[in-house]
Amino acid sequence: MKTLTLLFLILASGVAEAAEPFGRASIEETRGLVPGQQVHVSVDVFAPDFFVSPPQFPLFDVPGTLVTLSNERTQNLLQTIDGVQYAGIRRVYSIVPQTAGSFEMPQIAIELGYARDGQPTKTEVKVQLPAFEVVNPPVGSEQPVLAAAGLTLAQSFDRDPTGLKAGDALVRTITIAAQDTQAMLMPPVELGTAVGLAQYVKPPILNDGIELETGVGRGRSSSLGSSRTETIVYTASEPGKFQIPSVSYSWFDVDAQASTTDDLPASDVVVVKADAATERIEPDLRPQEPAARGHVRTAALWVCAIASLVAALWIARRAAPWICGVASRQTIRMKNSRAARLRRVRTVVKVGSDGDVYQALQSWVHSLGYRSLSDWVVSEGTPQLAGQIDILERRLFKSPDVDLDRVALARLLDTRSQTRLQQKSVLPPLNPGSAV
Repeated sequence: MKTLTLLFLILASGVAEAAEPFGRASIEETRGLVPGQQVHVSVDVFAPDFFVSPPQFPLFDVPGTLVTLSNERTQNLLQTIDGVQYAGIRRVYSIVPQTAGSFEMPQIAIELGYARDGQPTKTEVKVQLPAFEVVNPPVGSEQPVLAAAGLTLAQSFDRDPTGLKAGDALVRTITIAAQDTQAMLMPPVELGTAVGLAQYVKPPILNDGIELETGVGRGRSSSLGSSRTETIVYTASEPGKFQIPSVSYSWFDVDAQASTTDDLPASDVVVVKADAATERIEPDLRPQEPAARGHVRTAALWVCAIASLVAALWIARRAAPWICGVASRQTIRMKNSRAARLRRVRTVVKVGSDGDVYQALQSWVHSLGYRSLSDWVVSEGTPQLAGQIDILERRLFKSPDVDLDRVALARLLDTRSQTRLQQKSVLPPLNPGSAV
């Protein structure tokens, strides 16, 4: 009996020691992939019990493709294998092939930390990514400029185009929204030229990870997608009737596996002559005061003004040390305030070098109470922020082959922290025992 018990303990300890982190990868859809279509590669990483530091999913290069980490929220997984419970984390890579052909994917190394025998342990999990095939579009379909799903094209004006006056500005907003693509892959709209109107095109606004509504009525639902917003300003210096040309936008529908085109109609613009500006000086009809009375009143006003000035100078002289102390303390408080520090960090993010940006971010997260940059990113839980930090670290420690969206990174610095500060109350709940 003792022998069997000893054998069982040895086998059990062997199983426990054999519990190691592992990873796996899969492609959501591999049939009918065309150039420009986004391929989703899911990578799952598992560790026994729990992670002590999150997996660091690296970016990688595949010739002829664009590789990014999806903006979708990280998924937490749980799985039991041979009696051992594993915690898992899933991230999704978005891979956009530029041409048709076979694409062999690399093996990636993912660094993570987990608990072994109660002690934090650093390790590396290697995951082989699956290959996939990309084919040319079906016969009769053009080579896709943009491959996406559920694309919508819409426009709006900030005022009635037929009710303008000479010199007025008309703002036209065109929005392209679609699923299963990225905003940076959306080509610009061919706007044409509005004859007789001055035309100014603002820089486009690109957004990823936004909610898009699909369906109608009870079948309406929402899903994550991307958008590109074009803003055009038209002005007319002379009255007349003009026309803003129509717009056609071609794209490849990955659901229907066919090329399609969306159109926006032309719009008439009517400009009338501006109203003539009229200026008139109203006569002074107030009764005139006698000259002597006016001089007496003027002298009294001067005496009051001089007395007030002397009193103000005396008060200022006595209060000068106190005022200077208050001003100095307020200046120091403003320089060290959260808002001032955030402005300085955002300025470095927008114009500084990659090393300066990384150092400024580390100082910022330390001032917020986080031990490291990765702890702050995990706490924020924002996929867009995590993606920009991944790009920054890749530019610093691997190769600067990916552009950092400095404007997006500066905007994402304090979104969730400000929300938490607004929601946190310094007062206890009025009814602690009641349900919320």
